[in-house]
Amino acid sequence: MEWDDEAVVLSVRRHGEHGGVVSLLTRSHGRHAGLVHGAQSKVNRGIVQPGNHVRAWWRGRLAEQLGTLRLEALHAHAGAVLDDPERLSALSAACALAELALPEHQPHPGAFAALEALLTALPAASWPSVYVHWELALLRDLGFGLDLTACAATGVTEDLGFVSPKTARSVSRSAAGPWKDKLLPLPRFLVEGGEGDRVDIRAGLMLTGFFLDRHVLSAHNLSMPSARIRLVDRFRA
Repeated sequence: MEWDDEAVVLSVRRHGEHGGVVSLLTRSHGRHAGLVHGAQSKVNRGIVQPGNHVRAWWRGRLAEQLGTLRLEALHAHAGAVLDDPERLSALSAACALAELALPEHQPHPGAFAALEALLTALPAASWPSVYVHWELALLRDLGFGLDLTACAATGVTEDLGFVSPKTARSVSRSAAGPWKDKLLPLPRFLVEGGEGDRVDIRAGLMLTGFFLDRHVLSAHNLSMPSARIRLVDRFRA
């Protein structure tokens, strides 16, 4: 069996003296791993960096086998952010979260498109807001999307300021009343568009993190990736 596809490198694990097991998120074949011979060579070492956009050719005797990969670099996103700790932290967090949250061999085109959009946006000043939207897209593609369009209690579409942790639906500030301390803050940029400031980004990360932990990670006895925890810590400073 064999296929070729566009992909984003999620991780690489050393295998033997020169090889590496590379985990990819592909456009059409989902999360998929394979053995790259010579992954530790000078030529391939730069290609297999997490976050890089590549063309991948996979071959294996059976679909369930590890198989082998041949990779061709399309865009070196990782190299472009090596000197920027915050952007590198976002890239690392996104790749780690995708590897942990997405099941193997199941296409998730929405998650792939959102990850690709984030990597493309990293050079721009808007990357923190795009990162929060990436996590919302990941939740949506896994079947746990948040409904931020109208108040769950009244149906109004204005003055939305909270999200119910039980229903994942937005709640207006007027309807929150005495229950607002039990609700999750909803940053304005997720409703009105545009970009959030650092306080908004932190609130957005806490919001998506709550539902990722509840519906995706805890259900499989998994913990939030350390790279993602470090990213949140950067916005606490």
